[in-house]
Amino acid sequence: MIRRRTLLGATAGAVLGGGVLATGTAHADATIAVDPGTTYGTWEGWGTSLAWWGNVFGTRDDFADLFFTTRSVTYNGTPLPGLGLNIARYNLGACGWNSVNGERMVASPNIPAFKQIEGYWQDWNNEDPTSSAWNWTADATQRAMLTKAVQRGAVTELFANSPMWWMCYNHNPSGAADGGNNLQSWNYRQHASHLAAVALRARTDWGVNFATVDPFNEPASTWWTATGTQEGCHLDPAVQAAVLPYLRSELDKRGLNAVRISASDETNYDTARSTWASFGASTRALVSQVNVHGYQGTGGRRDLLHTDVVTTAGKRLWNSETGDSDGSGLSMARNLCYDFRWLHPTAWCYWQVMDPSTGWAMIAYDANTLQPTTVQPKYYVMAQFSRHIRPGMTILDTGVSYAAAAYDAGARRLVLVAVNTSSSPQTLTFDLSRFTTVTGGSGGVVPRWNTVTGGGDMYRACTDTRLSGKTVSVPFAAGAVQTLHVDGVTI
Repeated sequence: MIRRRTLLGATAGAVLGGGVLATGTAHADATIAVDPGTTYGTWEGWGTSLAWWGNVFGTRDDFADLFFTTRSVTYNGTPLPGLGLNIARYNLGACGWNSVNGERMVASPNIPAFKQIEGYWQDWNNEDPTSSAWNWTADATQRAMLTKAVQRGAVTELFANSPMWWMCYNHNPSGAADGGNNLQSWNYRQHASHLAAVALRARTDWGVNFATVDPFNEPASTWWTATGTQEGCHLDPAVQAAVLPYLRSELDKRGLNAVRISASDETNYDTARSTWASFGASTRALVSQVNVHGYQGTGGRRDLLHTDVVTTAGKRLWNSETGDSDGSGLSMARNLCYDFRWLHPTAWCYWQVMDPSTGWAMIAYDANTLQPTTVQPKYYVMAQFSRHIRPGMTILDTGVSYAAAAYDAGARRLVLVAVNTSSSPQTLTFDLSRFTTVTGGSGGVVPRWNTVTGGGDMYRACTDTRLSGKTVSVPFAAGAVQTLHVDGVTI
């Protein structure tokens, strides 16, 4: 993720994930027919990358509880609903401040200290992770949040924004001067070795079993430059294809055969398709899970990426990173619903749940003092999705790009989340006639939760809605996001 980039396709005339002009936004009263006969896999969960906020607040139990449990947690005197995230993405750092044979890291003049993540393999002269060339006390604060997340039930992924500084041609982990390839060709295996050694160390010493390892982050992008504001490295698809076999080999030689490879964390849906199309069959066979970032907004062919990756190749598909500068959460809710409609991932991760920018943040913090500040409406919008669509649920088709549906067979519960992206109130009616049984709670009550992104309700629980046969109608304020629990539902 890089903020100076403009989200593509965010204008009203953008092409949507299904390849049609923007007709998926509800501007008037509408009926949504949920189809239990069309399903899109079992939900794996919600997550966040730790990286910078973990590097600042990794020792805080209250934030671990807020983000990785569904408990009510008091923050600044106000009880907040825990978001229940269950995926933690750990960023293997690329920075180091030691000298090796008289050479040192070259740091961008524009990268703040809290975005410099220290890596472990600090001296290229010795690959033995038990030697003094490796500093296993590095990155203690982000690691602390990683272990707290695991203790609260999170699954984990290891990824790298850049190879270690000494693996880069210019020794700058923010990128090459021209935004070109910056991983030295003689260090392809070493980059993989660093990742695999950390994965093994995490298992043996940290109590962390990484389910997946991704060696790249937006690698095809060319905005990773020597004057950048964060760690990053351009790796064109041919370089990616050269690194991936090394990663499989390095994991396997350490007995980490069950750790799957994910790739390539490209910045948007169309770039992900291009990179995937460039891989030959042997390279694709190494990748168990395709990760994509959602920085195309409402643009891009989500549907074609799903076809290429899931339908044709039979791989998992995650939206492994998304963020935007709209602190109200309305843009996030809209794009999330587009993902449910067209991309059909089985997991969805926000980039940084805490950020110095109030627009990007769910909970903001001051970049100078590194003190936490305000809770943004986006936090409550996230709760509408993450507290209710839970791992193990089956994702169902709604036929629209402004609502999502998930079914919990054990609880006989249907979860519905919808967003009114218009500037006018509307009533949405959910048609559940395709289900065998729909009874609701006692007296047909359908509990709901409401967040008005423009101000007002912030995840307010309501019990004033009832079924009418197999339908339920709900008024939505302008910019509202609502979640419904319909109990007593069988397919």
